[in-house]
Amino acid sequence: MNYQEIFEKISDELKDFEQIGQVAAYIPALAKANPNSFGMYLVTEEGHEYAHGDTDTPFSIQSISKVLSLVYAFKLVGTDLWKRVGVEPSGSPFNSLVQLEYEQGIPRNPLINAGAIVICDILLSHLNEPYDNFIAFVRELAGNSGIDYSSKTAESEKACGFKNNAHINLMKSFGNIENDVEEVLDFYFHLCSIEMSCKDLAQTFMFLARSGKNPLNGKQVLSARETKRINAIMLLCGFYDEAGEFAFKVGLPGKSGVGGGIVAIYPDQYSIAVWSPGLNSKGNSSKGIKALEIFTTITQSNVFGPSPIFDELEYE
Repeated sequence: MNYQEIFEKISDELKDFEQIGQVAAYIPALAKANPNSFGMYLVTEEGHEYAHGDTDTPFSIQSISKVLSLVYAFKLVGTDLWKRVGVEPSGSPFNSLVQLEYEQGIPRNPLINAGAIVICDILLSHLNEPYDNFIAFVRELAGNSGIDYSSKTAESEKACGFKNNAHINLMKSFGNIENDVEEVLDFYFHLCSIEMSCKDLAQTFMFLARSGKNPLNGKQVLSARETKRINAIMLLCGFYDEAGEFAFKVGLPGKSGVGGGIVAIYPDQYSIAVWSPGLNSKGNSSKGIKALEIFTTITQSNVFGPSPIFDELEYE
């Protein structure tokens, strides 16, 4: 399949895209992002790579890091993980406090803020050098030793992270946080601050398309069975309270971040990353979702079966 030609077709289809959305201005460090930036990068199971647009530009991956911290914690504690965080779609905003209190401090899933904070608490309890250990894990998956945290972004988030403070203190009151709340939050904000490009993201997530094996070094990151669990969580919970809409339109496991990035995988086929900083009302990249919707329709590749043949009318 000529993915390069498909990327060009998608770009042409979206050149006058009007629902570009707004950048995540509530985080000061992200407010200056150019909403017109756009990139798509794909890595196939055979190792072929395809790029279009701003694919080498680093951006803040934000909540996409939640998948990677989840994978690391799953490796460390196994199924005991699910005693402290659930696997159900939230059905409410990613920073909802109401649901968390109703469920007595057990987050609905590990990809909403409260769930990711619990995962950070688990990592702090099991890693000797959590900051160094985690970034080394990400660099190995991406094959890029230059990937790092952005202290500027982490501090920016810390300065306005009032709801995250409320989440962690509420969970602490229910006994679901073991470490000092300030230490856990600092680690959480640093995880969200990691900067990567579309190329980095597509390569990093390729192990989830290959039954848990890192194609760069042949290491088994997760077992095939564990990989299935992570992919299922991404499909059900990866797009805040728009996960059902993403599954309906795109049909791939994936994860978004308010930095405008989206990464998605098609098992045994490819990993694809898209970046467009303009967000819709649910906090997901508006143009990024549209690009992936068109992509999976043209390629007829999604986990639910063949898509309809590409039809211009389908996108009006």
